Amino acid sequence: MLEALRNAWKIPDLRKRIIFTLMMLLVFRAGSHIPVPGIDTSQIKAIIERGALFGFFDFVSGGAFKNFTIFAMSITPYINASIIMQLLTIVIPKLEELAKEGEAGRKVLAQYTRYGTVILALIQAIGMSVGFRSAVIDTSFASLAVIVISLTAGTAFLMWLGEQITDKGIGNGISLIIFAGIVSRLPGSAYQLYHLVRVGTTSIIAVIIFGFVALLVIVGVIAVQQAQRRIPVQYAKRVVGRRMYGGQSTHIPLRVNQAGVIPVIFAMSILLFPSTIAGFFPNSRIAASIAEFLKPGGWVYASMYAVLIIFFTYFYTAVIFNPVDVSNNIKKYGGFIPGIRPGRPTAQYLERVMNRITLAGALFLAAIAVMPYILTGFTTLNIYFGGTALLIVVGVALETMKQLEAQMLMRHYEGFLK
Repeated sequence: MLEALRNAWKIPDLRKRIIFTLMMLLVFRAGSHIPVPGIDTSQIKAIIERGALFGFFDFVSGGAFKNFTIFAMSITPYINASIIMQLLTIVIPKLEELAKEGEAGRKVLAQYTRYGTVILALIQAIGMSVGFRSAVIDTSFASLAVIVISLTAGTAFLMWLGEQITDKGIGNGISLIIFAGIVSRLPGSAYQLYHLVRVGTTSIIAVIIFGFVALLVIVGVIAVQQAQRRIPVQYAKRVVGRRMYGGQSTHIPLRVNQAGVIPVIFAMSILLFPSTIAGFFPNSRIAASIAEFLKPGGWVYASMYAVLIIFFTYFYTAVIFNPVDVSNNIKKYGGFIPGIRPGRPTAQYLERVMNRITLAGALFLAAIAVMPYILTGFTTLNIYFGGTALLIVVGVALETMKQLEAQMLMRHYEGFLK
């Protein structure tokens, strides 16, 4: 592994991309310490300590939410805008045509997603300003406007930062920002766990159990992320002029978890949205009922979380993998799957196989995400979001490593995977 890292550092273009990614993540961490003016952060910290929901927002944002900095909303509005845009792409024919137009269409959809992000960020910033009005020092219109603009601009800047990392760095920028926010809290969480053991609040056995489960989750995520079903494809021989083409055998690698950690992020954003809005109205009975109904750690929350993960796994897999297009491409170049006729039968076969293996990947993601709730019942550790955090961290690390691997293999260097 060290040799692979040294080889990656020797490549000028790759070294430049790595440095650029690290510098952008450093900017993200620096911005996480720039406070929004006119806010009493001690009040925000007191509110966060009372509820696991806001505590999770703070965990994902890398502490920016608790300190109410310009990155307090993190990249959540962008994720919600992406979900809405992908749903609209299926419903609205015009957007579906743009999605099929290749790079030009994707640029237009990306622009629509940016507009949606700013609108959602503005709405969420207004909601936070109203919901946390007890923490606002000056409740005048000008002061509230500064708070709303600061939060909205922070999210818009994070969106731009993520796109820059994707374009000029290594890995998916949005995922890396979430990754950096979670990882930045791990040292503090480890110290807090050590403190709980030292004062006797938590037993060392509970910590060992948690460490063992975390290790199993990491191994399981890697195994599922790497697992794939290989569909054999045979290309017929054909003569073009005086040359013969085709005749070779290859395969289509269908990954068990084609969607990665995106379903977990999507499900998390959707499920926390009603509770977030309800948290802004502490004196409302309806809001209190919603917050209690979707309380993290409850069986309703865990069940809906698992169902949403399974749904978004199938949804995102359907978005990125089109069996009809794959079948047409195979047929176009004279290929066929042994025992399956080209054209529609091939597409139906690929869809059937994809649905079966996606079910395994979706159930695995749901089980890992819900496992901390079960584990919390046997230990005194507050690890409601441990499984989700591990899924995101390991998944993003694997995807980034694969991109780095691909860049190295293009330059004839041996990568991480042997």
